[in-house]
Amino acid sequence: MGLAVADAYPKPLTSEIIETADYVIMMGCGDACPVVPGRHYLAWSVADPDGATIGVVRTTLGDITARITAPWPSYRTPD
Repeated sequence: MGLAVADAYPKPLTSEIIETADYVIMMGCGDACPVVPGRHYLAWSVADPDGATIGVVRTTLGDITARITAPWPSYRTPD
């Protein structure tokens, strides 16, 4: 897919970042997420890629890609 991930790392969600979003999608990292009124929070259960095989990572990436490219109404349904 051409993603450059060599310097990638998880970034914490701060209140300042969440204030700029309409939707906040959490993917099971277990960290606390600031709650900002008026935002929509979704929790997606996806496999943790940390230490996983390339096959698991590709499956996880495919799962996330399918969710973000799905028609809009699917965002409103529970995980």
